[in-house]
Amino acid sequence: MKKIFPAILLVLVVLSGFVAKESLRTIPNESFTAGELLKYKVHYGPINAAEAVIDISPNLHRINDRPTYKATVYGKTTSSFDLFIRIRDTWQSYIDTAAILPQRSFRNIEEGSYRKRETVDFNHYNNTAKVESKKRNRDKRNSSHKIPTHAQDIVSGFYYLRTLDYDRMTPGEKFTVKGFFDEEVFDMVVTYKGRENISTKAGTFRAIKLIPKMPKNKLFKGEDAVTVYLSDDKNKIPVLIQADMFVGAVKVDLYEHRNLRHKPALVAQK
Repeated sequence: MKKIFPAILLVLVVLSGFVAKESLRTIPNESFTAGELLKYKVHYGPINAAEAVIDISPNLHRINDRPTYKATVYGKTTSSFDLFIRIRDTWQSYIDTAAILPQRSFRNIEEGSYRKRETVDFNHYNNTAKVESKKRNRDKRNSSHKIPTHAQDIVSGFYYLRTLDYDRMTPGEKFTVKGFFDEEVFDMVVTYKGRENISTKAGTFRAIKLIPKMPKNKLFKGEDAVTVYLSDDKNKIPVLIQADMFVGAVKVDLYEHRNLRHKPALVAQK
C-alpha cells in the first residue's frame, strides 16, 4: 500500500498536467493565414512621414511546444522625415494558431537616440510573462509578471480583432481585450461603431469601424483619439488607422496587400 499510493498520486499529477496543457482556448479563424503581407503609408498631416509593413511568415514556428504564426510589424520614417526623427522599429509576435494568443513577443526600438530591445515569453497556463529587456548602455533586465487570462500583446491583439464576428454586434456595443505591454497589464475597451465606406490607396473598402479607448497619456487627444477600420469581408484586414495626437493628425493608409486568405471585397466605383 505504501508503494501504491505514491504511484497513484504520481499518475494523477501527470494526468492533471496533461489536462492543464489542453486548457488553452480555441478561437475560430477564417481571416488570416501564413504568408499574408500588408503595406501602409503613414501620413503626418499632409506629409508622407513613414512606411509600415505587416507580414506573417510563410512558415509556422513552434514556441512553447505550440504551433504559431510569426507576425512582424516593421516601421520606418522616410528619408526626408529622418531629419526630424529617425525611426526604425520592429515588433514581432509569435501567435498561437489555435488560441490566437502570443507565446512570445519581441521589440527592437530605434527612435532618435532611444534604443530598446525586449523579449517577452508568455505562459498562459499559469498566467505569467517573463520579460528580458535592454536599453542603450544598460545591463539586461529580467522580470516576471502576473498577467490576466487570455492576455494579448499589441501585435497579436490586432489579429485577435480580426477573428471576431461583428455581425453579432450592434453599433455602440463595447467589448474588452486584456493586454500586457511595457511590463504593465491593461484593459483595452473597444467600441464597435458600425460600417462605412473608406477610401485608401489600395481602393475603397466597406469597413468595420472600431474605436479603442485610450488611457490618459501625452500623445493622444482624448480617449477616443484612435479609430481603426477593418475590411468588412472575410479577411478583416486593417485598411485605415486614424489618430488625433497633440502634435497633429496621423493616418496609416493601406496601399498594398498580398496573399490574403480570401479575395478582398472592394466597393465598385461609379
